[in-house]
Amino acid sequence: MEKTKNLKSGEFLVRDISANDIFVPEEFNEEQLMIAQTCKDFIEAEVYPRLDELDNGNRELMKEVLKKAGDLGLMGISIPEEFGGFGQSFLTQMLAAETIGAGYSFSVAFMAHCGIGTLPIMYYGNEEQRQRYIPQLATGNLLGAYCLTEPGAGSDANSGKTSAIPTKDGKHYILNGQKMWITNAGFCDIQIVFAKVENDRILSAFIVESNMPGVRIGPDEHKMGIKGSSTAQVYYTDVMVPAENMLGARGEGFRIALSILHMGRMKLGANVIGASKKAITDSVKYANERKQFCVLISAFGAIQYKLAEMVIRTFAHESAIYRVSSDIDELMEKLKVEMPDAGRAVIEAISHYAVEDAILKVYGSEMLDYVVDEGVQIHGGMGYSAEMNIERGYRDSRINRIFEGTNEINRLLVGDTAMKRAMKGDFDLFGPAEELFNQLGAITDGAIAYEDYFQEKKRYIRNFKKVALLCIYAANKQFSKKLVREQEVMMNIADIISELYIAESLALRVEKIQDMKGEAFPLYQDILDVFVYDAAQKISKFAGECVHSLPEKEQEENLVEAVKALTCVKGVNVKDARRRIAAKLIEDNEYRF
Repeated sequence: MEKTKNLKSGEFLVRDISANDIFVPEEFNEEQLMIAQTCKDFIEAEVYPRLDELDNGNRELMKEVLKKAGDLGLMGISIPEEFGGFGQSFLTQMLAAETIGAGYSFSVAFMAHCGIGTLPIMYYGNEEQRQRYIPQLATGNLLGAYCLTEPGAGSDANSGKTSAIPTKDGKHYILNGQKMWITNAGFCDIQIVFAKVENDRILSAFIVESNMPGVRIGPDEHKMGIKGSSTAQVYYTDVMVPAENMLGARGEGFRIALSILHMGRMKLGANVIGASKKAITDSVKYANERKQFCVLISAFGAIQYKLAEMVIRTFAHESAIYRVSSDIDELMEKLKVEMPDAGRAVIEAISHYAVEDAILKVYGSEMLDYVVDEGVQIHGGMGYSAEMNIERGYRDSRINRIFEGTNEINRLLVGDTAMKRAMKGDFDLFGPAEELFNQLGAITDGAIAYEDYFQEKKRYIRNFKKVALLCIYAANKQFSKKLVREQEVMMNIADIISELYIAESLALRVEKIQDMKGEAFPLYQDILDVFVYDAAQKISKFAGECVHSLPEKEQEENLVEAVKALTCVKGVNVKDARRRIAAKLIEDNEYRF
């Protein structure tokens, strides 16, 4: 496979990349680490001491804490300097999002304001709208919310019924409708509201101020988790919205909504890293204090397995998040030169990586669910008690598989978006897939007599890519246009793609760390060994389900044999590898990977 640096979204399926061409968290500079430390200090000083108060649904307290974050400049990290922010890179924004992610309900309110509540105006607003609202949002003087979901329009957002009828003089739109599950609704000043103008099929977007007559905020919902986050319904009754408050062009709302969701998915992928590291630290501290049978439970192999697996999945996900964040930064700079509007260039760069956005939203949310679930188990009965933060983390985690498009929707997007990008000519997917399919019956694992550690791992990952190509080609060939309705098969393909992307990102990170330091890092190789070994088993299962679901059986045996060859990896002593990973965590008594 040809090697290239600037991969397009989904192109990793048919291209390799050098470890030197990716960014790894070990490369963050002093300024970036200082920003992250400021975020951490704020969470520890202003959020953790008031978690119980916040979880009691105190809207005014949440508003107060958010404004303090604004006073420190934390809300302006992604905002250009000309609008009162710090104009930091996307990588820096993601590091801040990771750090804030350890803040439970606060992180939801904070990220909703800084992301979906502010950036639609930054990216799609005209100059007057930006000058009017962004400096106030960047400092927390105004707080934002994003109003898309309706009682009858969840995943199918464009089916919303909220209407905006222009007045005869053209100076206003009369807004009527209802929104639900709106984060920050209880205290927001500014709302990004999606509605259909007259008989339009496609949504438009509007900037609505909460104090406009006819805007009514309902009481906060009683939720399973993120209880400190204000979530309420918003009602609009003949709200007179000035015509100049339309965001973007008429009928552009659906595009705005999708683009902002891409950004939200990516930043959620960073948030869950901070939440995961917090849960791991809480869990190992408890394991190092709790004794059973006169022995600390951290000495038990069953507990060490859990601790190690929590680390492996977090470290792997983190590797992929910062890999694609760097890709986005590079594309942003390129598009800023080519496009007249810098805001649109930024969101275009984020939206371009839709395949990776969906992968990392799904993998990250499910990674965190695994971590907090095992964290509760490590805490035993105390994990079920509201006295412990792990209980809060467990409940708060569950929403992430629903936020920003359900994981089911995002799984369907992974394969579908990759295939559509290929059909548009972004890269050649079906050519290599067909060539590989024509070799059925002669496919081997490609092992060579002499290969070093990383050559072996790269061969495995190339083989995983071949499995994905075979499944994509065979499914397309047999189902044709009906493939989109074969959701189980599409999800099999998505899970294969996700596992190989995370595995590749992890392998590149471990290799680059070794190159940077000039020495081997056996512990990181343990993480990579276990992850790739497990990924091979998972990919084999997903591919088998895909193959056996195909209606035509002529090539079934050859496909099965090909999958078997391509997912064959050397055995790994995963027990000892996990014990070594757990030993470091136990010794450090916190996550320091």
